[in-house]
Amino acid sequence: MKPYEIRQKALEDVKNDLLAAEENLRTVRFQLVTAQLENTSLLSKAKREVARLRTIVREHELGIKSLGGSEPVADGEENK
Repeated sequence: MKPYEIRQKALEDVKNDLLAAEENLRTVRFQLVTAQLENTSLLSKAKREVARLRTIVREHELGIKSLGGSEPVADGEENK
């Protein structure tokens, strides 16, 4: 998924996608270790997807870019 497509989603949807991507990465790593992974390029693709999602969430937290029409979170307001 392209970054501009991710930024059109709501924050909760992006966080859910991040959890799914992290689970996928764990699965791919496990398959690699147990010699069940035939296409090793899946590992780098999974890592790249997790990094992309984490970057977009962090941009939103820092107020650099907003997600899906929501306002960026200001410093110190994320725990309220």
